Amino acid sequence: MLKSFVRVAGAAARLSSVSRALPINCPTLCAPSSATIRPFTRSLWMLNNNGASSGYRPKLFSSKVLGPSVSCGCEGLHTEGDKAFGDFLSDEIKEEKVIQKNKSLPKMTGGWEVGMNGTEVKLTKHASGDKITVTFNVNNSIPPNFEEEAVEQGQSQKSAEEEPEIVSTPNFVVEVTKQAAKHSLVFDCHFPEDEVSNAEGEEESDIFAIREVSFQPEGDVDWKETSYTLNTDSLDWALYDHLMDFLADRGVDNTFADELMELSTAIEHQEYIKFLEDLQGFVKCN
Repeated sequence: MLKSFVRVAGAAARLSSVSRALPINCPTLCAPSSATIRPFTRSLWMLNNNGASSGYRPKLFSSKVLGPSVSCGCEGLHTEGDKAFGDFLSDEIKEEKVIQKNKSLPKMTGGWEVGMNGTEVKLTKHASGDKITVTFNVNNSIPPNFEEEAVEQGQSQKSAEEEPEIVSTPNFVVEVTKQAAKHSLVFDCHFPEDEVSNAEGEEESDIFAIREVSFQPEGDVDWKETSYTLNTDSLDWALYDHLMDFLADRGVDNTFADELMELSTAIEHQEYIKFLEDLQGFVKCN
């Protein structure tokens, strides 16, 4: 039932130890101060200022074989480019571990049990007979990078100290099941990127939003398109508010969403470091 965002690769480069940041096109309310954040240093996918679509590829990723080195036990191809790639990954891994803010995963308050299957996370709790299950996937949970667009529009590039830090904001699905019901009420939720900041004098806004609501068979892994789905884009606000209150009464509120972002950010960073380590082992044929 998960619906993921597409991760958009950014364009700022760093081939040395210079870190890069990934701006979040989302107001402050979408990235609370308590969320786990880190400088974005993933130069692996951002190696030139022209972006992936420019057709330019640095020598590090050149398809030209520079000449094989001595073969190891794996009998695979090894080039000088592979050696440079492996050295780069070693530095990248060390840097990511230095800036890693959560060596262990943050705790969820409110009685949530946390289960993980790779990049998928399941949160479960019970409230007076209701079973509430929240699932999300950290893949594609990093908002797009709009730094290149800002530079093209003539805005000055920020210094490293001024760069925004990264927060994982995954889509998540809330499934509410009642003992006597044959179907679960399922909410497809997300963190809006274009919400306007709270106006002065207004009440605090929700940091997440409901996109769709539907009745689905309990425990189904796929969202059945044959079930009627209520899209909230043109929904009466009174009904929408009642749906949000329904979730809040079961522990899915701003505090929960804040902690979910913190947990997702920590998991995403751990998975990224593990990916780099696996990639290094593959390149070096360890």
